Amino acid sequence: MSAGDAVRGPGLDADVIVVGAGPVGLMLAGELRLGGAEVLVLERLPEPTTESRASTLHARTMEILDQRGLIDAGSVPNEVRGHFGGIPLDFGDVPSRFPGLWKVPQTRLESLLGAWAGRLGVRLRRGYDVRALADASGHVTVEAAGPDGTARFRAGYLVGCDGEQSTVRRLAGFDFPGTPAGRELIRADVAGVDVPARRFQRLPRGLAISATREGVTRVMMHEFAGVRAPRAGTPDFAEVAEIWQRITGDDISAGRPIWINVFGDASRQASAYRIGRVLLAGDAAHVQMPVGGQALNLGLQDAVNLGWKLAGQVRGWAPDGLLDSYSGERHAAGARTLTNIRAQSELLLGGPGVEPLRAVLGELLGHRRARGHLAEMIAGLDVRYPVGGGDHPALGSRLPPRDLVTEDSVTSTTALLRPARGLLLGTARPGRTEPVGAAAQPWSDRVRAVPVKADGDGVLPGADAVLVRPDGHVAWVSDGTEPVEAALRRWFGTARGTGQTIDSTSGRGEHRG
Repeated sequence: MSAGDAVRGPGLDADVIVVGAGPVGLMLAGELRLGGAEVLVLERLPEPTTESRASTLHARTMEILDQRGLIDAGSVPNEVRGHFGGIPLDFGDVPSRFPGLWKVPQTRLESLLGAWAGRLGVRLRRGYDVRALADASGHVTVEAAGPDGTARFRAGYLVGCDGEQSTVRRLAGFDFPGTPAGRELIRADVAGVDVPARRFQRLPRGLAISATREGVTRVMMHEFAGVRAPRAGTPDFAEVAEIWQRITGDDISAGRPIWINVFGDASRQASAYRIGRVLLAGDAAHVQMPVGGQALNLGLQDAVNLGWKLAGQVRGWAPDGLLDSYSGERHAAGARTLTNIRAQSELLLGGPGVEPLRAVLGELLGHRRARGHLAEMIAGLDVRYPVGGGDHPALGSRLPPRDLVTEDSVTSTTALLRPARGLLLGTARPGRTEPVGAAAQPWSDRVRAVPVKADGDGVLPGADAVLVRPDGHVAWVSDGTEPVEAALRRWFGTARGTGQTIDSTSGRGEHRG
C-alpha cells in the first residue's frame, strides 16, 4: 500500500487529525502516511519553537529512527555515561547498534521529522488553537481558533499529541489520575557565563547541574528547602541567579538568559489512551519528570506503536481489537517508565535523607547485571508486548537490528522495515525451500515476505522464520506453537479476496457475505 492509497469518508477533511506538531505529533503523522492514511496536523504555535526542551535519544528510539531512514548516527554526538537518579550509569553495553545517549536538540529533531512528514504528504496548519471537539456520527469534529477566525474540521479519528496541558485530553474527558508536583527543578540556558561543569552535584543546600556547549551554559538546580508546590509561572532570571548562588556560591547574574523553564515531579497517566475516536500519545497521555530524556523517547515510541494500527483502522483492514491494543501495550510501558522516573526523582531531589539509599544503589550499579537491567529499561530495549502465540522469548520484543543475506542482496532488518509494513522473514535450509513465504501471499498488500539465507541459528535463535510488526516488534516465530496464518490474521486482518470491504464512512473494515 502506498501513501496515496487512503480512502477518505465523504465530507471528511482527513482520515486522522493530529493535534500538536511537536516530535510526537510529527512522528505519528509520518507513520500514518506510511500506512496510507490522510493526515491533517493542527498546531497552536504559528512558528516552530526555538526552545530545545529535550535533547537525549536512547537506543530504542535511535533504532526506530534508523528503521525509517531518518537519522545518520555519524552526525549525532554520543556519550556512554548516563545516570539513574543522578548516580552514574554506563549505557555503553546495551545490546543495540546504538549504545549510549545520543544528543539531538529538540529543534533539530522537529525539523527533521517535519521535513519527513511533509515529503510524505502530511498537511500541517499552524496557528490553530483547538477549542472544542465532538465525537459522534462516525467522525470527530474539531473547532479551532485560526488565523482567519474559527475553523471546523472533520476526520475519522483525532489524536492529541498536544503535551502535558493537553486540550484534547481535557475536552474528550480522559481520566488522568496521579500525583501533582511537590518539588521543582529549574532549568535555564544562559550565555556569557563561565561556571565549573557540575554533574548532578549534591551540595548542602541543593542539587546543581551545569554544562556548556557552543557558548551556552545550561544550568539546572533544585533547592532542598525550596518551593514545595507548582509555580503559577516561570521565575525571572534574577530569581534563578539568586537560587544558583545560594546553592553553589557562583554568580551568574551578569549572564544573558536565553530560556528558562521549571518542571516538577508530577506523575500522572491517562487511565486509557483511547475514548471512542479520540486517542492520546506522548505527554498528553502521561506526565512525568523529564529525567534523562525518557519523556520524549516514551512519546516517540507511543507514536510508532499507534501509527500502523490507526492507519489499518482507517484503511479498513485492521482486525478487531488491533487499535485497542495500542492503549493496552503503551499504557503498560508508560506505567513502568513512570515508576522508574518516580524512583529517580526521589534519588535526585530528595534531601540528605536519601543518601543511604543512594549509597546502596551505587554499590549495586557496580555489578554488570544490575547496571545492564537499569540501562536497558531506560533505553527502552526491554519492552515486551503480550502478542500471544506461544512463549518464545522473542515474542513481543523488538527484533534486534541485524544484517541479512537475501537471494540477491545484503540488507538489514532496519532497511526492510523502512516502508512500515509487516515483515515475514523465512530462512531457507539446505534440502527444503523457505517455508512460510507462500502462506503470506494473500496479505502481500500489508506484509512483505523475504527469504533469507541460513546463518547459524536462523533469523532468531530457535526460529527459522519470524513475523515482525511495522513497529519492529516480533509477532510470531516458527517454533511450532501456531501456524503463521493465524498470526497474520490476528495482526493484519482478513486476507484479500475473502469478503472484506471498506466502509469509507466509518473507516472500519466490514466482513460481508
